[in-house]
Amino acid sequence: MHTDHPTLRRRQFAQGSLALLAAPWLASAEAQNAPAACPPLLSHQFPRLQDEKPQNLCQYAGKVLLVVNTASYCGFTPQYEGLEALYAKYEKQGLVVLGFPTNDFGQQEPGNAKQIAELCFNTYGVKFPMFSKTVVKGSARNPFYEQLAQATKATPQWNFHKYLIARDGKAVSSFASQVEPGSADLRRAVEDALRRPS
Repeated sequence: MHTDHPTLRRRQFAQGSLALLAAPWLASAEAQNAPAACPPLLSHQFPRLQDEKPQNLCQYAGKVLLVVNTASYCGFTPQYEGLEALYAKYEKQGLVVLGFPTNDFGQQEPGNAKQIAELCFNTYGVKFPMFSKTVVKGSARNPFYEQLAQATKATPQWNFHKYLIARDGKAVSSFASQVEPGSADLRRAVEDALRRPS
């Protein structure tokens, strides 16, 4: 079929012009809805605790992150309740708590994934993301904790050490195990981080 007709050419030109006019608006809308770029600190993947499904930390780009190495049989284990309360209070504002069980301190996380999940989810009602057991100290520590240690010049000395990561994935602060999730210092740091743009 011959399509080189003046009327058809004018219609195609008009449609192309409309598309060009709309393009800047579309690009702007796409940019606003695009996910935050993944900072190098979050370019890591860990298996999820409950099913070992790989989870990329880039999914949390643009969020304020509280990273905690946890254990099931520690004097600080009741901090799970405070961490969950903190998560519930600030989740809608952009806070995500990330739990990393480890057996590095006092052999206080000896169980398998199922046993750890049972305690976290059923005993303490944890809803924030938890990952499979990992190493967070020494030369065998995972690369994420290696970067956190480099960024803060602080390493976990026991279970429930906390790292607070700003929305930009660059500004990081550290809190010792003894700092309770509901403490004024930690809560103030979380609120300050939530107020800052990514």
